Amino acid sequence: MNHKLDKALALRKNGNHKESNELLSELVKEFPDDALYNYQCAWSFDILGEEEKAVPFYENAIKIGLPSKDMEGAILGLGSTYRALGEYEKSKDIFLTKDIFLKGMELFPDNHVIKVFYSMTLYNLKEHSQAMELLLKCLLNTTNDNEILSYKKALHFYSDKLDQTWK
Repeated sequence: MNHKLDKALALRKNGNHKESNELLSELVKEFPDDALYNYQCAWSFDILGEEEKAVPFYENAIKIGLPSKDMEGAILGLGSTYRALGEYEKSKDIFLTKDIFLKGMELFPDNHVIKVFYSMTLYNLKEHSQAMELLLKCLLNTTNDNEILSYKKALHFYSDKLDQTWK
């Protein structure tokens, strides 16, 4: 890795977010086609609470192409940033549809964080049933809580039938 990048990541790890962002911004100016620099720069704007500034760097990183683990983080970052900005349809597109760069949930089906952020987007889009179904399934697939697991079969059954009643 580049010495400047190492320093920027160390600064971020130590809580020096502004200084880290400045170094990462310099790297992107110097190497605008470097996907990793774009991704790290986007992340640094997110940490500063400057989500609007993060978006083009996430988009560039994804468009240029990243290794799988970084791509996973960039998709999560962009989708959650769009959601935070109130751009719910764009957020949904990042996580799911073919029209945007990638389909996060198809590419990374085992990433429960992507699913949780996607369910938050669905909530914002008033798709409450689908959001709850996704959250319940994430919970059932990740919990170690024995009391919840004792109801796993029932919770799974009801996860997509929350509006249904049996009289």
